[in-house]
Amino acid sequence: MSYFRTGSKILMAAAAAAMVTTSAANAAMIDGPKVFWKISMWGNPRALSDGMEAMAKKAMEETDGNFEIKIFYGAQLSSNRENLDGIKLNAFEGAAICNFYHPGKNPAWMVFSLPFLPLGDPQVDKYVRSKMFEHPAIVADMEKWNAIPYVSGLLPQYEILGKGPAPKSLEGWDGLRVRAGGGLGTAMEKLGAVKQTLPAGETSTAFQRGALDAAAFPYTYAHVAFKISDEADWYTSNLAPGTSECGWVFNKTSYDALPPQYQKFLMDNRDLVMDTELASYAAQDEKNLPIFEQTMEKIVYSEEQLAKFREVAGQPVWDEWIEANKDKFDAQGVFDAVFAYAKEAEAAQ
Repeated sequence: MSYFRTGSKILMAAAAAAMVTTSAANAAMIDGPKVFWKISMWGNPRALSDGMEAMAKKAMEETDGNFEIKIFYGAQLSSNRENLDGIKLNAFEGAAICNFYHPGKNPAWMVFSLPFLPLGDPQVDKYVRSKMFEHPAIVADMEKWNAIPYVSGLLPQYEILGKGPAPKSLEGWDGLRVRAGGGLGTAMEKLGAVKQTLPAGETSTAFQRGALDAAAFPYTYAHVAFKISDEADWYTSNLAPGTSECGWVFNKTSYDALPPQYQKFLMDNRDLVMDTELASYAAQDEKNLPIFEQTMEKIVYSEEQLAKFREVAGQPVWDEWIEANKDKFDAQGVFDAVFAYAKEAEAAQ
């Protein structure tokens, strides 16, 4: 389910409220020393980074320029697969990470990439991921790299864009080379697809060279950000097979060295980061979906087809993941926590 389909007006209203709160708070300046933080990010500025940019701007305003946070794009500081290494080496103060780029470095985080988790509603998703970022296993993954989880990137549900014959039935996926990571990639393999784990920035080129048939990305913003939509002939509109975690982490040494008022500022503005992300995703969907409909063939699966997909690629993938990780950490507990927090969020709505 895309963020556009779940009500972009609500999300935009939430972001507007956050901006009003931000503006009102600007009068209350925070005293503190000069501090410069570097945040490592690959690719170009996009919806995923809008929240951190909003927080960085507010930090400058509330500290009268003393606490400067700058996001370095285009892998200027480190590549997407090595950001955790850079954090451990104290090369920079924060970074964006995607769990599927280095599953061995963050095994517990791979729970976010399992297919068909109950994260389709944006507000439920925000609640679940915020709680999970405090889970002992999630925190422990980052401790190995001298990192602490900050906020989730709240990636929307994935959909798939591709070239060539459109897979209008589940059988149509057999043999297709699909860029998909984590549990989603495993789910696609259950349909007979061939999983590819290309970096996002190389995916469009792989299409151009004929080395790839389809790519799964957060719908719709990432398909546009990485120019997948420029190459594709068709797109799935309601597969909603799952998502991943591209979140933000801080260098623990750097965070601990901050004065308390700067630490408090960072933690008090996690909602600002996430609400801005949600609003940006919704705005991108509103802009991109009409273009998708005009330029590509839209695939809509029946409820029967979707139920079959969940049967083949849901529970079996969950069970395999739990079994494969049970000796590394409390995999069953991590998995169960996602569903427990989702129930809490749904009950509160």
